[in-house]
Amino acid sequence: MSFELHERLAADTFRVADLTLCRVLLMNDRRFPWLILVPRREGLRDFDDVAAAEKAHFHSEIDLASAVLRAATGAEKMNVAALGNMVPQLHVHVIARFAADAAWPAPVWGVGTAEPYAAAEAAALVEKLAQALHG
Repeated sequence: MSFELHERLAADTFRVADLTLCRVLLMNDRRFPWLILVPRREGLRDFDDVAAAEKAHFHSEIDLASAVLRAATGAEKMNVAALGNMVPQLHVHVIARFAADAAWPAPVWGVGTAEPYAAAEAAALVEKLAQALHG
C-alpha cells in the first residue's frame, strides 16, 4: 500500500516537506502558526500503531518540527497533540502559542474562524520552514 494523505488534512494545509518518516504540513490558519506531521505509513491511527523500530525517529521529527517552528515564530510555548477524533489518520499537531493569541490559554480548537494565509505569506513561510527542516 502506498501513502495517501487524508482528504481533510490535504484540504486544510500546505505541504512543507517530507522528512524521513513524516510529511510536514502547515495549517492554513494564520492566527496560530501550526505544523502537522503525518507518518507516511498506511493504517496508523494512534501512537501505539507506529512500529517500535520507528518510534524514536517519529519523536525526533516531532522535536525537530517544534524547534523549527519555535525559531521561525518566536513562540512562547509549543503545544504538541495527537487527537485524531475527526481525522482517523495518525497526525501530530505542533502549534506555536503566544500569551496574546486568540485562544490563550485554552486549546486552539473551536476558537473563532480560521484566517487563511495570503498566497505570498503562505509561500514565504512554507519556504522558510522547509529550508529549516532540511537544514
